[in-house]
Amino acid sequence: MGEKVYLSACAGYEWEPLRQAVAEQFQALELHKLVKPGCKAVIKPNLVVKAGPDSGIATHPLVTAAVALQLRELGAEVLIAESPGGLYTPSALKGIYAACGYDKMSREFDIPLNYDCTHREVQFPEGKRSRLFPIITPILEADLVVDIAKMKSHCMTMLSGAMKNLFGTVPGLMKPEFHCRFPEKPAFNEMLVDLCQLTKPSICFVDGIIAMEGNGPTGGRPRPMGVLAGSTSPYALDMACAAMMNMEPMDVLMLRDAASRGLCPQSLDEVELLGQPLESFRAEDFLQPESKTSNFIEKLPKFMQPLATRVATPYPKIRTAKCIGCGKCAESCPQHTITVEGQPRKAHIDYSRCIRCYCCHEMCPAHVIDIKRFSLFKF
Repeated sequence: MGEKVYLSACAGYEWEPLRQAVAEQFQALELHKLVKPGCKAVIKPNLVVKAGPDSGIATHPLVTAAVALQLRELGAEVLIAESPGGLYTPSALKGIYAACGYDKMSREFDIPLNYDCTHREVQFPEGKRSRLFPIITPILEADLVVDIAKMKSHCMTMLSGAMKNLFGTVPGLMKPEFHCRFPEKPAFNEMLVDLCQLTKPSICFVDGIIAMEGNGPTGGRPRPMGVLAGSTSPYALDMACAAMMNMEPMDVLMLRDAASRGLCPQSLDEVELLGQPLESFRAEDFLQPESKTSNFIEKLPKFMQPLATRVATPYPKIRTAKCIGCGKCAESCPQHTITVEGQPRKAHIDYSRCIRCYCCHEMCPAHVIDIKRFSLFKF
C-alpha cells in the first residue's frame, strides 16, 4: 500500500530538537507536497481534559507549535481546534487551552486558537456503522486536517492515537450519544473508523515523547517513550504505535476493522518504517489497561458468550471518600446512570444500566474512578 511511518527520537520537549524532528519528518514524508500556499490548515490536538503539558494526557503544546510553524513556513493559514470532553463552549475551551498550556503557546508563537463552537450534521453514506456525524465547523472548513494525537492506552479502545483523536471532531456532549448508540466495543470501534474516513486527516503525528500507560486516556500514568511519530496514514501510524506499546496491532479493534476494509495492511511488516528503528522504542513492560479483554470468551459456546462478556468486562468504581462531587462523571455518562447527591455531594453509579464505556473514568478531574475486574477474571 506504500504507507510510511517516520520515527524520531526525542528525549524531551526542548524546542530546537523538536523543530528539527518535525522538519525532518516533513522532508522525509514529503508533507510539503500536501500544503498549498494560502490553504487553511486546521490542527486537531488531543486536549480531552484540563491537564498540564507534562501529564501524559494532552498533546504537548510545543509539538503542536513545531508543526504549526512548519505549516506556516509552507504558506498555510493555521488554526488549532479541539472539542474536548464535556461542554463545548467558548468558556470551556478557554479553560482547556489555559490548563494544557495552549494559550501561552498561542501568544508566544502567534498561532490562533478556535473559539467557534458551532457544528453541522454531515452525511456519510459510505459509513459501516454510522452514516451521519455532527462535526465541528473548523474541521469542515479546513483545506487540510492535521491530526496531532497523544500516545496513550485507552480503557475503551485499548489504544488512543491518530484514529481515536478524531473523536474530538464530534462536539462536546454529543460524544456520549455515540457511546449510547454503540455500547459494544466492536461497533464503537467501527464507528471510529467511519469517522476517520469522513474527516480524512492528511498529515498525522503522535506525541509519544511522554506517553500514558495503564488506565488511560486520563487515569493512567505518564510513561516516557521518547518518540515523535509521523505519517500521512492514521492507520499505519497507529499500527506502529501499537507495536511500540507492546500491543499486537490486529488486537486493536479499530485497526482490525481498518485492515478488513483495505485501509491498512494486516501486518506492520508491510509498512515502511523510516527514521529510528521501531525496536529502539518498543516497551515490553508497557502497562496495559485493566479493561483489556481476554480471548477466552470467544472459545465458549455462543449462548454463554453474552453473560460471560458482561461478567468478565471490567467496571468503573468510584472511590467515594475522595469524590469531589463535581458532576463531570454524570455529565459525560451516555446512559445517565450516575447521580450526584448527599451532603457532602458524592457520585453513585447504577450498575444495572452501566454499559462500561468508561466515560466517567476518562472525565473525572480528580481521577478517583478506577477500573475494576472481578478477581477471578483478573487472574
